Amino acid sequence: MNASASSASGRAGHYRWVICALLFFATTINYVDRAVLGVLAPTLSAEFGWSEQQYGVISASFTLAYAIGFLVAGWFIDRVGTRVGYGVYLTVWSLAAAAHALARSVAGFSLARFVLGLGESGNFPAAVKTVAEWFPKRERAFATGVFNAGSNIGAIVAPLLVPWLALTWGWRTAFVVTGLAGLVWLAFWLPVYRRPAEHPKVSTAELELIHSDPPDPPVKVSWPRLLRFRQTWAFTAGKFLSDSVWWFYLFWFPMFMADRFGVDLRTIGLPMVTVFLLADVGSVGGGWFSSLLMKRGWSANGARKTAMLVCALCILPVVFAPHVEGQWVAVWLIGLAAAAHQGFSANLFTLTSDMFPRAAVASVVGIGGFAGAMGGFCMNLGAGWLRESTGSYAAMFMMAGGAYLAALLAIHVLAPRLAPAQLEPQA
Repeated sequence: MNASASSASGRAGHYRWVICALLFFATTINYVDRAVLGVLAPTLSAEFGWSEQQYGVISASFTLAYAIGFLVAGWFIDRVGTRVGYGVYLTVWSLAAAAHALARSVAGFSLARFVLGLGESGNFPAAVKTVAEWFPKRERAFATGVFNAGSNIGAIVAPLLVPWLALTWGWRTAFVVTGLAGLVWLAFWLPVYRRPAEHPKVSTAELELIHSDPPDPPVKVSWPRLLRFRQTWAFTAGKFLSDSVWWFYLFWFPMFMADRFGVDLRTIGLPMVTVFLLADVGSVGGGWFSSLLMKRGWSANGARKTAMLVCALCILPVVFAPHVEGQWVAVWLIGLAAAAHQGFSANLFTLTSDMFPRAAVASVVGIGGFAGAMGGFCMNLGAGWLRESTGSYAAMFMMAGGAYLAALLAIHVLAPRLAPAQLEPQA
């Protein structure tokens, strides 16, 4: 960043970070709601007699719906805007999360998870589009890392809050309380959010900073057009390979700890907090690292891919997690991998605004999110089958270790210079 840009940043206000804070809290709630089932999985499996395959089906119901939801989430949010779009999706997922309390069977839990997945699919397209609207390119990776850190805070809050709610008032209360928290967030979002140019609390200097990049030309945005670009497939490949691993950590970590080390509802809290606290550090750190490199004169291509390579290498040791004897050795290995995943993910999301105009960002995130959720669907079904067939988690952790290098290779082959996609101009 040159001296004049740095000076402008210093003079500008900071209201864009208030918006980023709202994105952070929405993402936190998003992950609390999806993580509740994972925390309660050993308890619910014992109460209802679920097999590993049945739990895999319930988990896969969420990821299948999440994938389907992404098919329309980006398109919908690009057309109605982030204020309305975020509100609609958050309302749906909050009510669906609370509705888990009504479930009595595998089919009932699968239905609740399916509707939850449809609702939660709107979070990241809306959040990434909001960042593209409110931040200049040089700040987007860091802002994305900040709001994406909410996913880890949510995964930390869940094992602290959910066992206490479940042990005190029963597991159904845990679903109701965490589910309805989203409606509280909505009471802040709707009055506060406006586009930067329309917001009374955004100063002229801050608005100039937000719009300091060259303006995007008006372009035609549609899935058939976007699917013609290698840049779209680069993001999609990265999401398919990396997100499948994150879904595995989120839904199977408590089951892995219970099976391998005898951890139960009363003792799962600290291991989960440790893993996702490390993931939080990785989310902010990964975005900060590539932004730092860009401030020092690196290209977006060099900065993003270098940060992603460092993260991918840090993930490799997770292959040893099912083979170690000490519980905390496994926790630290998985925690390091979770941190590196989130650093990788912060940069991966930012690639969309590096390669596409703001008007197309949510749609591209939706396409990639569909692919990532389908990867999670395959991983959840496969994990249940592999666990029952082999009696081990080794195969899943082997895939988890190598997925990110494969993802980075695919991204580099498809988008070697992160060149902007040349969309047709709007007539």
